[in-house]
Amino acid sequence: MSVLKILKFGSPVLRTEASSVEKITKKTKQLNADMQDTMKAYEGVGLAAPQVGVLKRIIVFVDEEDYIRTLINPRIVKKEGARTDNEGCLSIPGRTGVVPRAFSVEVEALDLKGRKINLQREGLIARILQHEIDHLDGILFLDHADSVQSIKED
Repeated sequence: MSVLKILKFGSPVLRTEASSVEKITKKTKQLNADMQDTMKAYEGVGLAAPQVGVLKRIIVFVDEEDYIRTLINPRIVKKEGARTDNEGCLSIPGRTGVVPRAFSVEVEALDLKGRKINLQREGLIARILQHEIDHLDGILFLDHADSVQSIKED
């Protein structure tokens, strides 16, 4: 397993739509393990494959109780409610934005064994899912932000 380089704002890959994973291979599973290592190393709560330069529809995220989940070809099938909150991104260091998102989402995806799964999440986890799935479509939180601020370091 490896810690991968995270692409930064300005990279054209971050603005490119990722393609579906057609078959889950050893390479897919290795990418998943590397993405998990990378997310942990950078102390993130979510990471999409395009952020590490791979244009495939794979995300990893921290679910309830710090459990790391992997979703392949995720898509949001239902959104409910609304909440505006601060968001940041490993690909946009030093900036946060005030971003409106749905409060709850239902997501369909595949797990690493190729089984169909359905997740219903709300609050922070729903926000993470929306943020990471946006990355798969070349969308950044900046595109939704009501305002963007610089993070002041102590």
